[in-house]
Amino acid sequence: MGPVTALPDLLRECAPRVLVAVVRRYGDFEACEDAVQEALIAAAVQWPQTGVPRHPQHWLITVAGRRRVELLRNETARRRREETVGYEPAPQVRGDDELALLLLCCHPALTVPAQVTLTLRAVGGLSTAEIARALLLPEATVGQRISRAKQRIRDTGARFEMPAPDALGERLTAVRHVLYLIFNEGYTASSGDALNRVELTGEAIRLTRQLHRLLPGDGEVAGLLALMLLTDARRPARTLPDGGLVPLTEQDRSRWEAAAIAEGTELITHALRHAPIGPFQLQAAIAAVHDEAARAEDTDWPQILALYGMLQALAPGPMVTLNHVVARAMVDGPRAGLAALDRAAGDPLLARHHRTAAVRAHLLELAGDRAAAREQYRLAARLTLSRPEQRYLESRAARRP
Repeated sequence: MGPVTALPDLLRECAPRVLVAVVRRYGDFEACEDAVQEALIAAAVQWPQTGVPRHPQHWLITVAGRRRVELLRNETARRRREETVGYEPAPQVRGDDELALLLLCCHPALTVPAQVTLTLRAVGGLSTAEIARALLLPEATVGQRISRAKQRIRDTGARFEMPAPDALGERLTAVRHVLYLIFNEGYTASSGDALNRVELTGEAIRLTRQLHRLLPGDGEVAGLLALMLLTDARRPARTLPDGGLVPLTEQDRSRWEAAAIAEGTELITHALRHAPIGPFQLQAAIAAVHDEAARAEDTDWPQILALYGMLQALAPGPMVTLNHVVARAMVDGPRAGLAALDRAAGDPLLARHHRTAAVRAHLLELAGDRAAAREQYRLAARLTLSRPEQRYLESRAARRP
């Protein structure tokens, strides 16, 4: 038995691989997912007492498998299954199994919101609360979506297998969106003491690389991978030694990862030249413009404003609107940005979002209204659940002129 360290992270890392193994052996996604959740609960209760097993993933697969058999309704069928299947050593997880699980969760029988929610749970390992924050939805709504999605997967008789490449198109919109949300939750965690959750950003990049290898000609997959690389390249400069947040304009750009920037720039340049333009390509292009600037003051804001205008026309959304406001302020001045923000804040999803208050505070500060900026920084700090963001926003509110 090993020491119990970072148990939630260990269980999160194991969960998708355990689900893959149990689904492949027993079938029936819904029952297997329930069995895996019970195995994770058992581990969370037992391991602090007994220590982490030498092979935690195998332990979880065995326990989940036993629970899956116990869930069979007919006692005779249960005994027959136990005798037939037994508890042989846990199977190895193949390299493409998690991608196959991702595509199963994005089954076309599910609505896109259900695909996104189920995949974040099963493949991304996010909790219901984390998914709710990522999707800007009530937690109860997310829980209902997960339950209904699992039931729908069971009713369709969907099989755990990799679809043929020509059958992937109908699932790709949800797949890309899911990977994007997983990355975002890792890059700026919606709650907790850490700004970054590297296990999530790393997993999102890994799965997106797999998808890109499978579909090298898909411009939006390439754009998504480029966006992740260009954004994650800044991670070494985003935090102070104490975990505090460093905003983009104040980061030491010499610490950005040049190899990731080069790879991301090459990917997005090729995609823009050879594929129809899509939302992820535009976001990657914006990230590339930021990364190309040696200093914050060298940023080509007119180009970024134009790209956000295209993005807002192609894929409008509250965060796109908010970023477009920032770009407008950087080009036309803070008062123009504040006017645009006043118009945008009528969106209910933006009205009480902490980033709206943070942007307003920043623009008021640029406009010279420190008193009003201070109040907005404090409001933003109260609205966010991320401790690093809270500390940063509180420090901005406390800053003297």
